[in-house]
Amino acid sequence: METVSSYPLEMQVKPLRFLHRGQLREIQNVPPTRTLLQLIREDLHLCGTKEGCNEGDCGACVVALREPGASEFKAVNSCIRFAHSIEGLELTTVEDLSCARQLHPAQEALMQCHGSQCGFCTPGFVMSMFALHENSLVSQQPVDRSAAQVALSGNLCRCTGYRPILDAAVKMQTLSKGEHSAQDTYRLDAKNAYKNASQTASGSYLLPTTLAQLLALRSAHPEAQIVAGCTDVGLWVNKGHQQFAQILDVTRVAELRRVERYPHHIAIGAAVSLHVAYAALVQDRPQLKTFAERFAGLPVRNSGTLGGNVANGSPIGDSMPLLIALKANVVLMSVRGHREMPLETLYTGYRKNVMRPDEVLAWIKVPLPTASEFSRVYKISKRYDDDISAVCLAISVQRNGDGLRAMSIGVGGVAATPVRAIKTEALCADSMPANGLFDAIKTSLQAEFQPISDMRASGAYRRELLGALVDRFASDWRGEKLVSLESWDALQEVLV
Repeated sequence: METVSSYPLEMQVKPLRFLHRGQLREIQNVPPTRTLLQLIREDLHLCGTKEGCNEGDCGACVVALREPGASEFKAVNSCIRFAHSIEGLELTTVEDLSCARQLHPAQEALMQCHGSQCGFCTPGFVMSMFALHENSLVSQQPVDRSAAQVALSGNLCRCTGYRPILDAAVKMQTLSKGEHSAQDTYRLDAKNAYKNASQTASGSYLLPTTLAQLLALRSAHPEAQIVAGCTDVGLWVNKGHQQFAQILDVTRVAELRRVERYPHHIAIGAAVSLHVAYAALVQDRPQLKTFAERFAGLPVRNSGTLGGNVANGSPIGDSMPLLIALKANVVLMSVRGHREMPLETLYTGYRKNVMRPDEVLAWIKVPLPTASEFSRVYKISKRYDDDISAVCLAISVQRNGDGLRAMSIGVGGVAATPVRAIKTEALCADSMPANGLFDAIKTSLQAEFQPISDMRASGAYRRELLGALVDRFASDWRGEKLVSLESWDALQEVLV
């Protein structure tokens, strides 16, 4: 482990302070890229939390975080989250759940339903179920199978099958009388404790709390690596073995943690979590609900941010095709001022963009739907839940009776950046009848891009997918009922 002495004076590591088991803990000499999982296992010596994939895919490392004074627990992947990101937060691990030798309802239900075999993944499942259980007590919303599936979408198990685990997630509420809760067992006046925990506004891990601080720090430290959830940068460290001398974390900036509503658009701050951001999008466009839940597992959506996803600019990031189709704009800010542009013009190449060294992506502005809007987004991946797309296609059209008078298309997985299908959009001018137009869109879209072959799909398969997804859009346009995994899940829930 690196120590304070290895850093220049102005970049020394500040002590990490967080709440754990009713106490304010302080850990010295935590390097900026040390992960939360490393902190838990190697510094706190709490080895119930496991390292599985070390890239946020399997959920074996899930722990729960809560902000001071808040009631909601958030299940997050500790393997790709930097330790300093929990400054001032309340940490709960699997070891913290049992009270006076009494199992937590999540643990008891898993035992009664035989939801564990080898047990390696079990701590992660327990923590996802714990967060679900505690939050359901606060919201007074019963946990049904659908809610359990969403809560456990970021946890993978190799040996039990998921039915007994889902059974346990539903059953745990019947084992709870409401008084057994880790939030009561280790409850601390978090607000008072947090007064003693200072934010890291200088040093190797920068954690500003206001927009003015963020812009000033970005201007002063343009070489610092910006993070907004670490769901991708964490992989650069764990898998790419990259190290960063200085981190600039935007997730505590109060102004950027808001979703603001205006007459014609919503503005989503760059520090708004993916879970909250997609909830805002679904509020205006309910048809996006299934896509929002498939974006990633819940622990990733709890940590990752919409601004981070957009700024990262991965060609297979799922947010950008949807936002491009909805004609979203991004707002870039610096101490010099701000500028706004269509999202698709942000990118200049593979993971490259037009942002200047002192700029940060601050807001994503999404137009509100019109009465004539018809929008759909489709994601194709090898695994249904918690997986990255091979192709993501989003189409938004304006209805004119049975015809179309405008169309916008966003595509991911077919080029070096997320792209807008400008040539194909041009097919729909003024008002076009739908009959025959979808075939032309299909042909044009397949010709507009030359997707590459990689580990997720071949170029030829991606091209076929583009055509098939246009056919799917046409079926949705006509209101046809198709067999899908979504309809199968609904049927299974009725049968069970």
